[in-house]
Amino acid sequence: MKSAIKQGYTVAGIGELLWDVLPEGKRLGGAPANFALHASALGGQAAVVSSLGQDTNGLEILRQLNHLHMSTKFIQKNGHPTGWVDVEINENGHPAYVIHENVAWDHIQFLPETRQLAKTCDAVCFGTLAQRNPVSRKSIEDFLAHTKKSCLCIFDINLRQHYYSRDIIKNSLEAATILKLNDEELEVLREMFGLPGSTESALSKILDHWSLDLIAFTQGSDGSIMINRKDVSCCPGIPVTIKDTIGAGDAFTAAMTMGKLYGLPLERINRLAGKVAAYVCSQAGATPALPDSLIHELKQEMPIAIREIPAVSPVTRLRHSS
Repeated sequence: MKSAIKQGYTVAGIGELLWDVLPEGKRLGGAPANFALHASALGGQAAVVSSLGQDTNGLEILRQLNHLHMSTKFIQKNGHPTGWVDVEINENGHPAYVIHENVAWDHIQFLPETRQLAKTCDAVCFGTLAQRNPVSRKSIEDFLAHTKKSCLCIFDINLRQHYYSRDIIKNSLEAATILKLNDEELEVLREMFGLPGSTESALSKILDHWSLDLIAFTQGSDGSIMINRKDVSCCPGIPVTIKDTIGAGDAFTAAMTMGKLYGLPLERINRLAGKVAAYVCSQAGATPALPDSLIHELKQEMPIAIREIPAVSPVTRLRHSS
């Protein structure tokens, strides 16, 4: 009911915060950070929980987040270098990543202020990548353990390189209330857990086995499927000219999360999330500002104050300390 909707939902993304180093320069990145930026643009009170190095690259990320009007209260500093990822975009706009190890976001601590955020947030998004190191993995587990019963714990699986395991995925599914995955990731889970052959049967098996409230399954140009305890929603893909797909999944997850918090029906959540993700695919970078036409449509569905993300040009080079 519209009258029961809470204003100002607190949303967190916990995990990697880094520079995506593309041919044209470096851009702010990391799935949890992209998620938080999109959730903020869609009316959430969003925070990034991560760690940066005490270096120039970390300082530049803090400056960009301040420029984007994002809180940096839950971003720690440590003696490791600020994370970076080398990104190459193929002719279809799909990225390939080289993710560097033993960086600042591998060492996120569960601090008192982080515990307080966990107790009060309405939704938190996490993935597998930041769990590659036991330090950050333990902090993510502690964060999830301290959330309130009504908190949406969104496991956006985001399998990257070799930085995941059966145990990490299993434990994350047990802690989650919502799973978001794509067609390639479903194949990994199918082999890992012996899931049924058909897509809907496999998703239903995951939903039931791990007692999830919702699964969102994206399949690129073929659209998306959302399944909960009562309904299944299948939305076709939205034709766009793809610039790059960086951040599209994070945008989908953020729109899905805010739609869920605002109590929208499953079909509307799926449709709106697909439109936001499709627009991001049509633009360069992970967090482009939404166009007026899409903002108008979102406002018809959700009682939100859309916040435009200020433009940020790619930084020309990554700076490494000697």
